[in-house]
Amino acid sequence: MPKKILVPRDSAPPLAPYSPGTLADNIVYVAGTLAMDKDGKTVGVGNAGAQTRHILESIRSVLAEAGGTMADVTMANIFLKTFDDYAAMNTVYREFFPTEHPARWCVAATLVKPEFLVEIAVTAHVRR
Repeated sequence: MPKKILVPRDSAPPLAPYSPGTLADNIVYVAGTLAMDKDGKTVGVGNAGAQTRHILESIRSVLAEAGGTMADVTMANIFLKTFDDYAAMNTVYREFFPTEHPARWCVAATLVKPEFLVEIAVTAHVRR
């Protein structure tokens, strides 16, 4: 099965050996995405809403590399440092998925760095 690695221009440098996204058979797998800028600096320290916005914008850019949009997302996997940030994350999340919400799950977990409050990975089926 042929696959295409998706690395948008200005994407954050990976913290481990992974790609921001992979396209295979019209399915896009977007890696767990954190609130980091292109220089690897954390965006929105202490603000789960700001981190969620940056993450979803980064995810949108990965999907665009595959010819997709946020409307193509079928599954979202959300990790929160604490459920105290659930409402802030959801407020921003609704802006990106106002209708036809993808399936999703959300768990509280220890994230890779203490300043990260949110991590999101998605799967999307692109129309090609």
